Formats: sequence, C-alpha cells, structure tokens
Amino acid sequence: MLKERGVDVDHTTLYRWVQHYAPELEKRTLWYQNRLSFSWRVDETYVKVKGQWKYLFRAIDKRGDTIDFLLTAKRDSKAAKRFLAKALRRSKHYVPSRINTDKNPAYGLALAELKSEGKVPEFVQLRQVKYLNNRLESDHGKLKRLIKPTLGFQSMRTATATIKGFEVMRMFKKGQFDGWIRSVGGGTEVFFINRLFGIHA
Repeated sequence: MLKERGVDVDHTTLYRWVQHYAPELEKRTLWYQNRLSFSWRVDETYVKVKGQWKYLFRAIDKRGDTIDFLLTAKRDSKAAKRFLAKALRRSKHYVPSRINTDKNPAYGLALAELKSEGKVPEFVQLRQVKYLNNRLESDHGKLKRLIKPTLGFQSMRTATATIKGFEVMRMFKKGQFDGWIRSVGGGTEVFFINRLFGIHA
C-alpha cells in the first residue's frame, strides 16, 4: 500500500511499527470489544517461535466473534487456567454459561480450580463436544494464513505483539466494531482508529 503511494519503507521499519502499535491498538480497542456471549468455543492452535512450537489459546462465541486469546509456552492445565482466568476477567459482566472445548483434560482441571477459588460461578458448564468447535478450527486456519508469511517468530515477545495485531484486525474484518464505527467512527475504520489514537486530522 505504501509502495503504491510512492513511499519507500524498509521492512524493518514496518516490523518496528507492528511491535509498537499492535499491542497499543489491542489495548485501546478493549473497551469497544463486544463480549456479550453466553456460549464460548475454546481451543488452542500451534505457533512456531524460534523453531519451537508454542500454543495460542483462543476463544470465540457461537457467532464466530473473538472473545480472547493468549500465547503460552505450554499446553497444560496451568496454561489453560491462565487463559480462562484472563478471558473471564475481561468478560466479567457477561460470564458464559457454557464453555465448549475438545477432549483436552486440562480445561476441566483449570475450570475446577477457578471455581474452587471463587473466580468462576458454579453455573458455568464445561462441554467437551468436538464438532461444536468446528467454527473455531476454521477461524484458526484464517489466522494461521496471516501468520505463515512471517516465517516464524524469533521470540515470545515479538510473537505476542504481532498476533495481537492480527487478532484485532481480524475482529475488524468480522465486523465486531461496526456499531462503534457507525456511531463514533465517522463511518470508516480509519476514522475510528485515528480517534482511538487521538488523531483528528
């Protein structure tokens, strides 16, 4: 896009922009993210970091809208608990009544611990029905197509920052901010993002 406009920018400059602005964009859009959902689909996918596979935990609702995500070094009950706690904390006003996962036992252990600690209401049910996560599996694939051209990440920090950017831009593509764009964003994504960063030119 920049080249089409006659702007010559080195790829390392773009890399620095992503590392700086992607986490900031994710932070500034948090308040606008619609988390009104009482049925979640939760699963993890693989992401290569410095030649080793890491785990990207993700949650979407039954419509396919992104709820939350977290990159971790391990795929165990501790990591699952950390992710569920983070997602539930962000969605504290709309606690899901059902969380659907695959057969990974880590989720059952994680949810049981969160309930025993009083961080999750007892009414939250864990369902382990694989076919219900088909939409999430498809969503993983669309995200992985964005990740693939990066040829792998060199650190967890850079991977996390870049994935935050990918996830937020996917939220825009899914229409998760459309209501806000129409009401306060002047009708365009660019205007809305400019407003988030205090740019009113």
